[in-house]
Amino acid sequence: MKEIEEIKKEFEEKIKTKSIEELKKVETHFLGRKGKVVDLFKTLKNATEENRKNIGQQINDLKSYVEETISKRLKELEEIEKNKLLANERIDITLPGIRLETGGLHILSKVMKEVEDIFLSMGFDVMTGPEIESDYYNFEALNIPEFHPARDMQDTFYLAKKILLRTQTSPIQIRTMEKYKPPIRIIAIGRCYRRDAIDSSHSPIFHQVEGLVIDKNVSFSSLKGTLLEFTKKMFGEETKIRFSPSYFPFVEPGAETAISCVICKGKGCRVCKYTGWIEMGGSGMVHPNVLKNVNIDPEEYQGFAFGWGVERIAMIKYGIPDIRMFLQNDLRFLEQFK
Repeated sequence: MKEIEEIKKEFEEKIKTKSIEELKKVETHFLGRKGKVVDLFKTLKNATEENRKNIGQQINDLKSYVEETISKRLKELEEIEKNKLLANERIDITLPGIRLETGGLHILSKVMKEVEDIFLSMGFDVMTGPEIESDYYNFEALNIPEFHPARDMQDTFYLAKKILLRTQTSPIQIRTMEKYKPPIRIIAIGRCYRRDAIDSSHSPIFHQVEGLVIDKNVSFSSLKGTLLEFTKKMFGEETKIRFSPSYFPFVEPGAETAISCVICKGKGCRVCKYTGWIEMGGSGMVHPNVLKNVNIDPEEYQGFAFGWGVERIAMIKYGIPDIRMFLQNDLRFLEQFK
């Protein structure tokens, strides 16, 4: 049939298109609802009975040929497009890879972990307790009864009557002595709260590590030996420690502890205010009244306790000049301690 041959010839010209978009137009032109191949089927009604079967077969053959040729051409054009894309997006394997930023422990978390590891190696257990405390555990059980003048030393965040944010980790010591019988050898480390004005060395939120040892024949020399050992492991073997008499309601006798300046090695500098020493915190022998409050006989058992600020330890160890830097989330600062 002449018309079939003409359509086939036209198709073979148009199939040479070089884009997928044009190929879709060719498909619609020949195979669409109003396409030329579809229109050929409409001519069958005008064919004679004896020619209709033959013409129908030719039209079906043309339709199959067009479909197969379009499918084949589509694959060819897709391959060409893919090769173009790959050519334009070639990867230079000599280029360095993209550095993925990884997180890390906050400097305070690292220091607390280091403190814990040192005391664990010395035979201490690590104890924790609630940050919301009762007036009893935070003050009264520690020999600081109501209206005691020592309470004026600490401005406290009260949440309700006799309920407060702990001002120290000492309540953990009381809870531990209530729960366990001597011998006791623990540290309590965690977050504390005081109504301090924010400056370079004070913050209303800070971290504290306290130690407690209760046993028979515990003396002040036991306290000195323990803190000296910790100091050497934390700041270096050459670091010295000094004890100066001081008053704390929960210990008797009490002492303020200081370490030799790790910057100037005790010679005197701006950090230690040219004294050669840096104050670290309080310490002393556990007051008999504190032992009585937890039903421990002070005639049979003695103990020592101490408390140092974690931020202070970190500032001295790493030469950090301002406590506010711990809370500012400045990556330039934090990334130094990854």
